[in-house]
Amino acid sequence: MTRSVELPALFAHLPEIFLDGYCPDAPWALLGEALDEVLEQLPSESIASPLHPEVHLAGDRIVIGKGSRIAPGATLEGPLFIGSDVDIRAGAYLRGGVWIGDGCTVGANTEVKRSILLAKAKAPHLNYVGDSILGEGVNLGAGTVLSNFRQDGLEISIGGSGGIASGRRKLGAILGDGVKTGCNSVLHPGVVLGSGSEIYPLVQLRSGVYAAETIFKLRQVIEEVEKRGLS
Repeated sequence: MTRSVELPALFAHLPEIFLDGYCPDAPWALLGEALDEVLEQLPSESIASPLHPEVHLAGDRIVIGKGSRIAPGATLEGPLFIGSDVDIRAGAYLRGGVWIGDGCTVGANTEVKRSILLAKAKAPHLNYVGDSILGEGVNLGAGTVLSNFRQDGLEISIGGSGGIASGRRKLGAILGDGVKTGCNSVLHPGVVLGSGSEIYPLVQLRSGVYAAETIFKLRQVIEEVEKRGLS
């Protein structure tokens, strides 16, 4: 596995609203003041899709586009932007300032905190997405966790000690367009993964910059032992 300090290709079509705040050399900075400025521009409330009475809204500045489906039991805290034709399933929890692009999916009992999901990104099954950016068409396998906080609470460096200082104590993963993760994979705080890459099930990626169009596999040895009765 090769790590590089040069950031790989990430996003082919970043929404215009984010262009001024985007720095290719520090894409995680988009989750700071740039995201705040975008969310501050939202109206107090603009909901273009019907909501079930058991959808829970909290806070101010909540926007939901046309054709979006919000299942009963979902909790949506503003500021929050949800685009058109988005699927938010039962028990989903969106909080902390979230921007969800058109055609995205946030699955049952999935939590999204302080994150950006670009068009058609999917976190569909029991995922945690914290302080992260998901590029277009990203798909997280069931149980994938994008961890966003070091156990010691210190600033997150991309690549660990001696890596690129992020200036953030909370930072999950920056996933380029088309990234796919396998079931129960875990990305440690400060992962930057290039577009088109795939992570196989159960893989753990430590903080670092990883190339585009790469497959990450976990090899394990399984031992079969004959079950014998008690003597």
